[in-house]
Amino acid sequence: MSVPDRTVIHPAIVKTTVWRDEADTRAFAVRLAGSLLALPQPCNALIELHGDLGAGKTTLARHLLQALGVSGRIKSPTYALLEPYRIDLPTGPLAASHLDFYRLGDPQEWEDAGLRDLFAAPGLKLVEWPQRLAELMPAPDLRVFIDVSADVEPQIRQVRLQAASPTGQALLAALT
Repeated sequence: MSVPDRTVIHPAIVKTTVWRDEADTRAFAVRLAGSLLALPQPCNALIELHGDLGAGKTTLARHLLQALGVSGRIKSPTYALLEPYRIDLPTGPLAASHLDFYRLGDPQEWEDAGLRDLFAAPGLKLVEWPQRLAELMPAPDLRVFIDVSADVEPQIRQVRLQAASPTGQALLAALT
């Protein structure tokens, strides 16, 4: 089985922000959705979501998908591994996938789930716990690291955004 190249060819661009509450997370997700829609190939991106349990990865994904037009209930993919969505954009339908690799660790599970084909196809991929199968995943466009300030109430999220491709750089540039 070949291992995808996760080497960052383009210099990483890093930005930071702070989410003081869920409203800040929602506002960030709306801005990120606007950045995704402004891409030359709208929403064709791989975004890794990093953070401890309860950091807000699923909350960010939920708000982002809603901002892109998903209506109805947006479930956590923790037990299902994958929650697929079809978003109708003016440019045509968009396949969006919200994945959670927390329960995975065996490369055979990657193959059995058909993830190689999913990641080879166009569309938006939001991946929680990508480090569990990092050696199998293609390089991301954007990495979002969410760190919870445990000693501060309410719990503030320190967020670091790392662009790892030209698409990621375009996303970060559009966020400012």
